Amino acid sequence: MAKMSYWADDYVEKKRPVKDAIKLIRPGQRVFIGSSCGEPQYLVRMLAELSSVFTDIEIVRLLSLERTPLGLIADKTKSQTMNIRSFYLGSGKVKGLAKNKRFITPVNLSAIPRLFKSRQLPIHVALIQVSPPDDFGWMSLGVSVDVTLAAAQSADMVIAQVNPRMPRVLGQSFIHVDDVDVIVEHEEDLLMTEPLPETEAANTIGRLIARLVDDGSTIQIGLGATSKATLLALSEKNDLGVHSQYLTQDMMHLFSRGVITNRKKGFNEGKMVASAAIGSEVLYEFLHDNPSVDFRPSDYVNDPTIIARHYRMISMNVAMAMDLTGQVAADALPHTYFTGVSGINDFIRGSAMAEGGKSIIMLTATSGAGEELTSRIVPALNDTAVVVPRGDVHYVVTEYGAVNLFGKSLQERALAMVSIAHPDFRDELFHEAKKMGLLSEDRTLSDSIHGVYPAKLEEIREIDGETVVIRPSKPVDERRIQEHFYNLETDDVVSRFFHEKHSFVRDDLEEMLEVDYVSDLTMLAVVGEFGFGKVIAMGEYLLNPSSNMAEVAFTVNREYQGKGLGRILMRKLAEAARENGLTGLFAYTAPHNKGMINLFKTLPYKVSMVFEDDMVLLSCRFDLMDK
Repeated sequence: MAKMSYWADDYVEKKRPVKDAIKLIRPGQRVFIGSSCGEPQYLVRMLAELSSVFTDIEIVRLLSLERTPLGLIADKTKSQTMNIRSFYLGSGKVKGLAKNKRFITPVNLSAIPRLFKSRQLPIHVALIQVSPPDDFGWMSLGVSVDVTLAAAQSADMVIAQVNPRMPRVLGQSFIHVDDVDVIVEHEEDLLMTEPLPETEAANTIGRLIARLVDDGSTIQIGLGATSKATLLALSEKNDLGVHSQYLTQDMMHLFSRGVITNRKKGFNEGKMVASAAIGSEVLYEFLHDNPSVDFRPSDYVNDPTIIARHYRMISMNVAMAMDLTGQVAADALPHTYFTGVSGINDFIRGSAMAEGGKSIIMLTATSGAGEELTSRIVPALNDTAVVVPRGDVHYVVTEYGAVNLFGKSLQERALAMVSIAHPDFRDELFHEAKKMGLLSEDRTLSDSIHGVYPAKLEEIREIDGETVVIRPSKPVDERRIQEHFYNLETDDVVSRFFHEKHSFVRDDLEEMLEVDYVSDLTMLAVVGEFGFGKVIAMGEYLLNPSSNMAEVAFTVNREYQGKGLGRILMRKLAEAARENGLTGLFAYTAPHNKGMINLFKTLPYKVSMVFEDDMVLLSCRFDLMDK
């Protein structure tokens, strides 16, 4: 009968000095290194120090910022000592990545564990970092479960750095002493990230995204300054949940404030589910033995079918650049250890499949400054690897606005992307779009393309139990504005245009479609999903330069009349016109049009009524208040 051994005795027997442990690696073996902030730094430093004794070993890891220059060693030895295989799905354009691009293996994060477990890519040695064993011999992979668990489970030999500073994170994060071959005890700080600087562009993007995130949503968010600002903007939300590749410091703060409760996820309720964490010592302390945290491997967390099971699943990821058709280039950056990009497609597809789900791409409109300022929205990604295909892209947000590209034609996409680009680059993008055949020849460039969308005019109202969004029009609203007019009753068309009208082609509506938000402004009342909403009411003003007064006009769908929409639109137009330096408003209407007359009377200004033939001229000046 075989003698039973106690794990604690085995633990002692498995302990080795670090040099002896690393020397167990044989020529030609494939060596996995634990990921991101869970990297076993002590083991990796010794691996580099002993590199001269190795022959043709292959290092396998998620792409990471190298604290120990293994890539440099591979270069110097012409890969005869070691070669590098870095799993990474980004475009590889960032300076720190481009020089080692040949080492990149593009794979979706959700698929990497299968590579290991199937032995299609056999792991001979896994270098991992774990917490000390508990009373039952279980050690936690802590801040890096992701693909590390699969590597450890499938490796021929596991060498574990036991670090008391590694938090014991709950979930499917444990490996038993019995399943580890060599133990190296060494205490050191885990890898940490520095706080990211705030930028106004990132803060604006965060505020715009917050409008797309409903209470009770489950969120995933990439890494970066824009992500930090977005999480800050979500601080007024309620009952958010988390299912994300990474947990971050900002998620911890939202949890501490009661914004993240995980009560309404629809799946894995009560738990923040992730596969890794990146942040500071405070975050790592928060994770330790926290029953609200559930770490799982990447083939679970990044599985699109698992992601899709969450209610109102919102994925928010950062792009490096986008073209006019919606293709996305993305790269991680050094301050996040080049992590956080390889799972982007998993979450984009999973969130799009979820009930009430949304996938959001966020990017600042420009990079650089001064003479080095360049647009991140470009005509085409000709020399850059595409990370997200255009067919998977739905919502896109820059500091200049938000658009939904899903279901849109290439012409609609081009107009949408131009509208959220930096104003200094819109002329060039518009002309390039025409040259590429993305816009019809009859499209002309007007001053409206330089307008900056005034997000502050947006307002959400509940009217008879239905959510109505009051907002300025956008270039992408062209078709829905036309549909609004086609759906009007005949007498409402006559009230608006003073004659019967059955055709509302683009040329006829040009003045209200091409607005610059200053001298001409169109406000809409919209119901339905963002990007697919129906215009139910519309108000617009157009400046008369000779008087500095703006003419206003309104239309409201018959079934929404009498609900106060005209009054809301009138107030919005008056506020915007006054702020934009206009003197006042005027309108021509029929004497029997009591609706328009009463609209003017709702304003806090003195209203003048002048009869001209069979019409009434209504006007008000902003410097003449009604007593």
